[in-house]
Amino acid sequence: MFKYKNVQINYIRYGNKNGKTIVLLHGWGQNIEMMKPVGDALTKNDIIIIDLPGHGKSEEPKEVWLLDDFADMVHELLKSLKIENPILIGHSFGGKISLLYASKYQTQKLVALASPFKVEKNEPSLKQKLLKSIKKLPGMSVVAEKAKKYIGSTDYRNASPMMRQILVKHVNTDLTENIKKINCPTIIIWGDQDAAVPLEDAYILEKLIKDAAVIVYEGCTHYAYLERLSQTTSIIKSFIKEDKND
Repeated sequence: MFKYKNVQINYIRYGNKNGKTIVLLHGWGQNIEMMKPVGDALTKNDIIIIDLPGHGKSEEPKEVWLLDDFADMVHELLKSLKIENPILIGHSFGGKISLLYASKYQTQKLVALASPFKVEKNEPSLKQKLLKSIKKLPGMSVVAEKAKKYIGSTDYRNASPMMRQILVKHVNTDLTENIKKINCPTIIIWGDQDAAVPLEDAYILEKLIKDAAVIVYEGCTHYAYLERLSQTTSIIKSFIKEDKND
């Protein structure tokens, strides 16, 4: 366990500590187990997988964390382990944290798996418009709060009150300008059937990063990296061997 901002963070470390350090970050509402299949295929390296705060065996933050807090937590954990210049692999929310980390701290390489990075300006649904109307009626704000549980996303409905606030902050954090600062080589893996984050975002991300390439898995969803696990780990193994000192 590692403590940051008075929050106990659970992580596992295994593999070869003399190898390159690979840090794996899971998506929202998930835990270490979702990234372990990738880590298990890369054990010639030093593998670190973190239960993000409010997930798995890690405690919830005591206050609303910004995305910077999550990235800084990863940095402080690695600093405590005397690790610099890691390779980051992140899926979805974990990918967004990885993108922000790589824009702030030295990063050897980055693998972004279906990683959201900008604020989606979607037209409000009929249900959302109805909720807004209900809130304006006298004495109906409590009813509207309860309705949110059924109108919001599955992630929102399943989250605790604190994690809901954090999720809202995450969804409304745009990293477009931050991402322009990323200098490390980056691979972007996406499923063309991703209903959570549109494929077009992968190509926008590719243009924002100085040295990046998109790999699209046809017929795969938001969990493309697991749906084609063998292909994913083969790509990563090839990618991380490209250093000049290999």
